[in-house]
Amino acid sequence: MDDLFAARSQMALSLGFHIIYACIGMVMPFFMAVSHYRYLTTHQDVYKRLTKAWSKGVAIFFATGAVSGTMLSFELGLLWPRFMEHAGPIFGMPFSLEGTAFFIEAIALGFFLYGWGRFNPWFHWFTGVVVGVSGLASGILVVAANAWMNSPAGFDYVNGQYLNIDPIQAMFNDAWFTQALHMTLAAFTATGFAVAGLHALMILKKHNVVFHAKAFKIAAIFGAVAAILQPISGDLSAKDVAQRQPAKLAAMEAHFHTEKSAPLVLGGLPDEDKKQVNYAIKIPGMLSFLAHGNFEQEVTGLDKFPKEDQPPVLVTHIAFQIMVGLGSFLMLVSLLYLVALWKKKKWLYSTWLLRLFVLAIPLGFIAIEAGWTVTEVGRQPWILYGIMRTADAVTPMPGIVYSFYLFAGIYFSLSLVVAYLLYRQIKAVPTLYDVTPEPTPVAH
Repeated sequence: MDDLFAARSQMALSLGFHIIYACIGMVMPFFMAVSHYRYLTTHQDVYKRLTKAWSKGVAIFFATGAVSGTMLSFELGLLWPRFMEHAGPIFGMPFSLEGTAFFIEAIALGFFLYGWGRFNPWFHWFTGVVVGVSGLASGILVVAANAWMNSPAGFDYVNGQYLNIDPIQAMFNDAWFTQALHMTLAAFTATGFAVAGLHALMILKKHNVVFHAKAFKIAAIFGAVAAILQPISGDLSAKDVAQRQPAKLAAMEAHFHTEKSAPLVLGGLPDEDKKQVNYAIKIPGMLSFLAHGNFEQEVTGLDKFPKEDQPPVLVTHIAFQIMVGLGSFLMLVSLLYLVALWKKKKWLYSTWLLRLFVLAIPLGFIAIEAGWTVTEVGRQPWILYGIMRTADAVTPMPGIVYSFYLFAGIYFSLSLVVAYLLYRQIKAVPTLYDVTPEPTPVAH
């Protein structure tokens, strides 16, 4: 493993873990706030107990997200010093604002956790909302920084110099809105289905059924709505990539040859040597339509780019197919659930529907990991698209492989601790959060 591959692997590992913690930390406070609101308006004690249970989960993921995020910030300077030397003054604003949002979130979370019986009930609820809004703002600001790497803006690049820097323009670059929207909906989808699936599992086991049924409904509605909206944001993102990063789109679709009426490739294994896709289903003209809005438009293929500027096709294409496939499955489950809420009440706690949610527990996060693989691998060989290559940005210091092993150990250990704490939280429901046995719910 050379230093470049070790540095890229370390960033991939770190982002892979952190993105899960961050997504849950962004979304869970909204579940908590809805449950708290239901308690304040209905005075049903089960919602108060559910809010307290979820707030402990929010605290766990806030702490782990803070640790993993701090490590990532150090890694940027450790692994990519040349990139940070030039990029820091340009895209430092979203990171500094993200730090502000983080501190607001920390203060609000402290108020919420220790505010029971001490604050006005509605002010207490408002502190929980602030936790969610500030956490969501943190995520969007970090995505804006990543979007800048995909769509550099806010400076003039002249003879290797970065001049006329405009941090506002850098933050609100051409890619920030589509990336932030897509990532936000992905976070709500993945977290909604994961949380709903865990509570569905408890319902199937007939453990504290009413408690888990209330939790399941809140999380499932969030996840279902986000999953149904996600294809809209995906379409916007694909059209944006087609305009700004045609090489990435070509790698996503394994589109080797520039052509009009370009087909959409479903599945398949790209052969980069023979410039073809094996075992694929092709829908004529559909890629042209999705990328440019009509079935005849020419779509740029990888043949228009020098070999050294082409992204890895196999990894990017397979990751894209996984993301789209899992997203489509979650959208289908969402439609079934919303139909159950609206028309088919007897489906709501049926075994088959609950089992679908249990099956979906990891799928949203697998889709997120696949989507970030598309975003990052599809940008290669550039760390700053079209301006700075990843190989030119890596640190000259030797021994990065040992740093990779060290950080890998830390992240895996942290994940084991989180898994154990969450297991304890679930096991504690009968003794801490739902002491009184309750009857099976009736759909209404």
